[in-house]
Amino acid sequence: MRVNFTVNGRPQEADDVWEGESLLYVLRERLGLPGSKNACEQGECGSCTVRLDGVPVCSCLVAAGQVEGREVVTVEGLAEFAKDRAEHGGCASGACGTTLDQAKRWEAKPNQDSQTGEGVELSPIQQAFIDAGAVQCGFCTPGLLIAADELLERQSDPSDQDIREALSGNLCRCTGYEKILDAVRLAAARQGEAV
Repeated sequence: MRVNFTVNGRPQEADDVWEGESLLYVLRERLGLPGSKNACEQGECGSCTVRLDGVPVCSCLVAAGQVEGREVVTVEGLAEFAKDRAEHGGCASGACGTTLDQAKRWEAKPNQDSQTGEGVELSPIQQAFIDAGAVQCGFCTPGLLIAADELLERQSDPSDQDIREALSGNLCRCTGYEKILDAVRLAAARQGEAV
């Protein structure tokens, strides 16, 4: 089958997709977007988390055919997605989330590369992960970034319990999670200062 969908603001087409092929496989192997990691393939670790129409999902559990006509944001496009949300009042400071219409209207800017994530200014959560020392081996980082970004979009000042719950589907084998929690707290504080 042929699947047409939007990834990081760009229309994409995947040909010869078989029924059991996952969105993760299509992103990594067919579209050359290696940011989402292939770890457990059972939806247990969160390393493959992407946003599908604004909602974080484990891409290993989503059949590629399910994304027909839909919007996917991967870690490679996170910075541009966050920037666009902030510029167009996408509720980065409130608890309303991104609407389906907003997600569908999002487009990557031509002077940045949302295909590779290179040459773009980092999103606030990405910068906070670096500043707080939350990046270890990096395998879990893409999924954690996507989950944390969605949390901060919904809730500008999350409690520690909110952060833990939002990140609960993401496993990290390198850290004790404290630096990751610090990074989300830092991004939330910076987001509050910017408002």
